[in-house]
Amino acid sequence: MASAMMNRLDHIIFMTGSTSHLVDQQGGKTIANLGKSASFATSAQLNQQRVTLAIVISFSLFVLTCLPVNASNLFAQQLSCEYRDTPLGIGTAQPRLGWTLASDHRSEVQTAYQVFASSSADKLARGEADLWDSGKVHSSETINTTYAGKALGSGQRVWWAVRVWDAQGNCSAFSAPSWFETGLLSAADWRAKWIQRDMVQPASGTNTFDDHPAPLLRKEFTADKKIIRVRAYISGLGYYELRLNGQRVGDQVLDPGWTSYSKRVLYSTYDVTGQIRHGRNAVGIMLGNGWFNPLPLALWGRVRIRDALTTGEPRAIAQIVVEFADGTTQTIVTDETWRIGDGPILRNSIYLGEVYDARREQPGWDKTGFDDSAWKSAALAVKPQLGVLEEQDAPPIRIARKLKPVKLTEPGPGVFVFDLGQNFAGWARLKVSGKAGTHVKLRFGELLYPDGTLNGMTSVTGQIKRGGRDYRYDDVGEPETAFQQDEYVLNGHGQEVFTPRFTFHGFRYVEVTGFPGRPTLGSLEGLQLHADVQPAGSFECSNERFNRIQQMVLRTELSNLFSVQSDCPHREKFGYGGDLVASSEMGMLNFNMASFYTKVAGDFADAVRPNGGFTETAPFVGISDPSLDDASIPVNLGNGTGPVDFGVVEPLLLCQLYQYYGNRQLIARHYEATRCWIDLLSSKAQDGILDNGISDHESLAPKPRALTGTAFYYFNIKLFARLARVLGKDADAETAEMEAARIKSAFNRRFLDTATGRYDFGSQACQSFPLYFGLAPANAQSKVLDILTGDVSAHNGHLTTGIFGTKYMLNALTDAGRTDLAYTIVDQQTFPGWGYMLENGATTLWEHWTFSDNIYSHNHPMFGSVSEWFYKALGGIQPAPDAIGFDKIIIHPRPVGNLTWVKASYNSIRGKIVSTWEQAGGKFKLHLVIPPNTTAVVYVPAKNINEVTESGRPAKSAAGLTFLRMEQNTAIFAAGSGRYEIESSSN
Repeated sequence: MASAMMNRLDHIIFMTGSTSHLVDQQGGKTIANLGKSASFATSAQLNQQRVTLAIVISFSLFVLTCLPVNASNLFAQQLSCEYRDTPLGIGTAQPRLGWTLASDHRSEVQTAYQVFASSSADKLARGEADLWDSGKVHSSETINTTYAGKALGSGQRVWWAVRVWDAQGNCSAFSAPSWFETGLLSAADWRAKWIQRDMVQPASGTNTFDDHPAPLLRKEFTADKKIIRVRAYISGLGYYELRLNGQRVGDQVLDPGWTSYSKRVLYSTYDVTGQIRHGRNAVGIMLGNGWFNPLPLALWGRVRIRDALTTGEPRAIAQIVVEFADGTTQTIVTDETWRIGDGPILRNSIYLGEVYDARREQPGWDKTGFDDSAWKSAALAVKPQLGVLEEQDAPPIRIARKLKPVKLTEPGPGVFVFDLGQNFAGWARLKVSGKAGTHVKLRFGELLYPDGTLNGMTSVTGQIKRGGRDYRYDDVGEPETAFQQDEYVLNGHGQEVFTPRFTFHGFRYVEVTGFPGRPTLGSLEGLQLHADVQPAGSFECSNERFNRIQQMVLRTELSNLFSVQSDCPHREKFGYGGDLVASSEMGMLNFNMASFYTKVAGDFADAVRPNGGFTETAPFVGISDPSLDDASIPVNLGNGTGPVDFGVVEPLLLCQLYQYYGNRQLIARHYEATRCWIDLLSSKAQDGILDNGISDHESLAPKPRALTGTAFYYFNIKLFARLARVLGKDADAETAEMEAARIKSAFNRRFLDTATGRYDFGSQACQSFPLYFGLAPANAQSKVLDILTGDVSAHNGHLTTGIFGTKYMLNALTDAGRTDLAYTIVDQQTFPGWGYMLENGATTLWEHWTFSDNIYSHNHPMFGSVSEWFYKALGGIQPAPDAIGFDKIIIHPRPVGNLTWVKASYNSIRGKIVSTWEQAGGKFKLHLVIPPNTTAVVYVPAKNINEVTESGRPAKSAAGLTFLRMEQNTAIFAAGSGRYEIESSSN
C-alpha cells in the first residue's frame, strides 16, 4: 500500500545536473527551481536550498499520511495570493487565495476544498495549521477564497497549501506549499517620515530648467546581533533607487508606480536579508523627479501637467526592519538624522531625459565610512499633503531584455545613428572612454529622414516644436523643440558605462554626438523596460502577415505598460481611458492583467471630478472633455470630466476584471463612484441622446459624434446594470435596465432609417456601433449589416474606422457570420490597415492609419484590438458573457480565408485553455483543452453531426461532450474539462 500511495504523490523531488527542481508528476512541468548545487551556489544559497528541500520533503511525507486509498485524480497547483505567486508585502490581512486544478480525466469538478495555513514552513510540513484550517468547505470555488484564519500582523509570512475533493468525493493530496507575506498594514506601523532637501524647487521661472541635482540620502547603523531576516519598506517621489552597503536593492526601476499622490502613494517591500551584515551598515537612497516634480512644459501650447498634479520637492520614506535570532528587532527609519547631498544626475525629466555628470560622483556615498560632513541634514517633508501609503500590488517595471544594434551609420561628421531594429520603450546604455569633461549626447527617435539622419519629431513632447527638426538644445532654458535626449559627461576613468535612472524613452534609433573617437556596434545597447506582466496567451497561424501583426501588437502593448497603460511611451505617456476601452481585452488575452488593471481602475476612481465625472486620463493631468474647447458640441459634462467614450473605461474594466478574474471586491469598492458617473450622464442627456465625446477617434470617415456619444451612454448604463446585479443591487439594476431601454428607443428614433437599415450617414462606424452594442432592432439587423458590408466593399475591402469602430466592426462582422469579410479587412497590405503599416517598416502600431513623419506617434496600442479578434474569431477562445473568472468558456474557431491552421492558447485564472486547429483534405481537426472545474460551449464546423468524431468515435456519444444542436453548418457541443481531439468533414 505504501508503494501505491507513493505513486499517488502529485509532486516529487528529483535532481537534474546541478539543479534541484520541484516537479509536477502529472505533466512533467518544473514548478519551481530550488537553486544550484554546491559547485555553483553561495553558502547562503545552499542553506536556502537545504531549507526548501527539507520543507518539500517533509511536506511530501505529511501528504502521505493524509492521502486516502482512493485518492483523487484531481489536484490543486499554481497557488496564488492576490493574483500573484508568493507575493512579498501584500497590503491586506485578509488576502484572496486561489489555485488552478489539474487532472487527466474529463469533466472533473471540485466539490470541496481544505486550506491549511501555518506560521512557518516547518509547521506546515508537519501538518500543523496553527493559523487556519478551513476544514472541508463544500464549494467549487478555486479563486478569491478569502483567508479567514487568525489575525495577521505586519510583516508576517504565512505558509499554506490546499487539497481538493472531486465529484466522487475522493480527496487529493495537498498541493505543493506556497507562501505570502504581509507588508505594513496600517498607518500606525509606519514609524518612518517623509524626508527631503531643506528647500523648495521653483515651479516656474527661467531657472526651472537649470541644473537641479538629484538628491542623495544616506544613513549608517549598526546591527550587532545575529540576523535572521530583514525587510525594507520604501517609497520615493517621483522615483527612487535604494542601495545597501554599496549594492543596489532589487531589480525594480522607475519605482513607485504613478498615482494621484494626493490620494495614494505606493510603496514596495524588499527582502534585504542578504545585504545587511553583522556590524556597521550603510543605506542610501537616490531620488528622481518623475511625475512628482515635472517641468512646466506647455504641451500643445496650453496643457501644463504640473498645474493638475500633486507636486513637490523629491522625497523619500523608508523603514528597514532587522529581526535578530534572539527575538528582538531593530528598525531604521527615515528622519531628520539622515544626511542629504547632491548626486551626479544634474537634471532628470520624465520627458526631456537625463543629464549625468560622472565627474560629480561621490564614490562610497552608499557605503560605511563615507565622510558626509559636508552634507546637510535632511528636512521633514510637510507639503504637499500626500495620500495614504499603499502596497504596490501591480507588477513593477523591470528591464525585460537587451537589444543589440543592427546597424550603425554616420550620416554627418561626428553624428552617429544606431538602429536597434525595432521600436520599443526603455533606455539606451552607453559604453565610452575618453577625457574628463567630454559631453556625449544621445537623442532618440522612431524614424530616419531620407538622408539617414534622425527624425525625432513623432516623439517630441506635447508637439513642442518651435525650434523645428534641426534644433539642438544648448541646456539653457526651456527647449524650443522638446526632443527626448540624454547627456553624459565623462570622468575620464577608463571605460565608463552610462544608464539613465529616472526617465524613459520610446525609440528605435539613437543619435550619438560628441562621442570621443568612433563608436562601434558594441558601444550602445537598448534596454527594454515595461511592467513585469506575465504572458497569458499565445496566437500563431498559417497567415504570416497575421503573425507579424500579432508581434507588432505585443511590442506596442509592452511599450506602453509603465504603471499606467499609456497612449505612447514618449510624446505624452498618459493613461487615456479611450485607448483602454479599445484595447483592454487585447491586453488581458495576451497578458495577466489582473493586478495591473486593478491599479488602473483605482487610478480612475482616484481622479474622479467634483461632479462625479471620470477623467479623460488617470492620473488626471488637466486634459478634459473637448466640449470645453468646442462650442459646436452641445453637451458639456463639465468640471474637467472626460468625454463619455473615455469615461466608460471605469465600468468596463470593472466588468472585464470580473469576467476574466472574478474580482467582485473591486466592483464593491468602486460601485458608488460608478453610480455617480451614471447619474452625471443621465443628467446631461437630452431625450435619451448624449451628443458628447471624441467619437470614433482617428477615423478616416466623418465622425458621428451624437450617434457614438449616445451609444456609449447606453453602454455605460448596461455595464452599470451588470455591476449592480453582481452585487445583488437588483433595484439599481432594474432602474438602469429601464433607462437603457429608453435610450435604445431614442437612439433608433434619432439615427435609424428603418427602410434601409442605415444609421446616420451609414459609415462603417455608424453601422458597427449599434450592431456591437445590441442597439439595432432584431428585425433591422440584416439591413444594418448589408449597409456595413456594402461600405466595406465600396472601399475595396478596407476599413475607414477609428479606434472604437475597428474593434466593434471586426467583432460585429464575426458575430453576424461575416468572419470572411473581417478577415479580408485585416489581411489587407495596402492603405489603410495593419499590413500597410508593416509594408512601411512598422514594428509597432501607428497612432493613425496614415504614415506620419512629423505629427503622429508610431507606438500607440489603441488599434491593437485586432489581436483580440485573432483570439476570439480565429483561435475561437473567449469567456462567456456571464463568465465569472473564465468559469464558462466559448470555443468558436472559424476556418476562414486561406488559413490552414491556428494555434491559440490562454492561461486563464482557472487553468490553461487550448484551441488548435488545422484543415486539409476536406477535414477539420480541433485539439482542445478545457481546464478542470470549467465548462465550455464548443462550435465545430460541420454539415452533419454524424460526420463529427472525437478520438475516432462519434462525438455525440463521446465522454465529456453533449451535443446541443446544429446551426449554420456548425455542430455545437457542451463540453466538460479535459483534452479532446475532434474531427469533422469541412466540405
